[in-house]
Amino acid sequence: MTLAAASVPFSKQEEGVLYLTEGGTETEVMYRYGHELREFAMFELMHNPAAVNDLRDMYRRYLDVAAKHGFAALMAGFDYRLSPDWGKKLGYSDEALREMQHLCIDFLREVSRPYIGQLPRIVICGCVGPRGDAYSLNKEVTAESAEQYHSWQMEVLAECDVDLVWAATINNIPEAVGLAKAAARAKLPINICWTLTSDHRLRSGPTVKDAVETTDKVAGIARPDSYGINCSHPVEFEPALGDGAWVNRLRMFRPNAAKMDKVALCKIGHIEEGDPDELGEMMGALARRFSGVDMWGGCCGTWDKHFDKIASAVRMARSS
Repeated sequence: MTLAAASVPFSKQEEGVLYLTEGGTETEVMYRYGHELREFAMFELMHNPAAVNDLRDMYRRYLDVAAKHGFAALMAGFDYRLSPDWGKKLGYSDEALREMQHLCIDFLREVSRPYIGQLPRIVICGCVGPRGDAYSLNKEVTAESAEQYHSWQMEVLAECDVDLVWAATINNIPEAVGLAKAAARAKLPINICWTLTSDHRLRSGPTVKDAVETTDKVAGIARPDSYGINCSHPVEFEPALGDGAWVNRLRMFRPNAAKMDKVALCKIGHIEEGDPDELGEMMGALARRFSGVDMWGGCCGTWDKHFDKIASAVRMARSS
């Protein structure tokens, strides 16, 4: 259930409505607040009262920026690793994982409730990560195995009544196809975000154009509602963006704060904030170029100071 009434389904764009997402939740909670994450899994923090208080502070800072700039909130959070293989690695049964998924979505609703009336809209998202490591080739993944694997989490997210599924850091086409079909089976809209390397391609090799067009073709009627790019700096993904109908399928940009290698960013031991002013300017330039993108936010190293620059630049670009 959405927390703010809407006249059209979320899968349809609304003129004048811009969404602000959260940023690098893992890097923020690890390096700003000092919480350790096993296997990069945020969901375990739901059982830690001190961590939950810190998460409330994090999300309030994000929601304050959204309210300041008149953005709607598109909120995901802690379920990137909340799928069967990762859960088993951490010692969770399917039933325990189901409980954690509900706790994560309940938290998003709780922390955003005071902002009803301050924001144009609040959208609650489930976050689904890849079955394997996002920065490996994952050559063994097929569309069929990915659909089967991700269907479990999709079904639980449907139980949670989320408005959207955000599939983050996807780097190969077969998994994207499987994710799309699993989401369609659960009757959930899905945005699939690719992550790119310094050669402006998915780690598995395709260009963004090829990834979007092939996924749409193979998934057929189950094709994703939209695509995006996350966990890549604009210097990595901007050169990959060209012309053509496929570009209109992009709806979300969530960059890293810094230009350095993304794997190193997760192991550096502190937040690398990059240049928030420059990042805001780059995102503003993208907003002028890609009018169909309405979901803006961040990934590793980003939080409120980056959101402020990004939201300001995007708002200015769309107002000019």
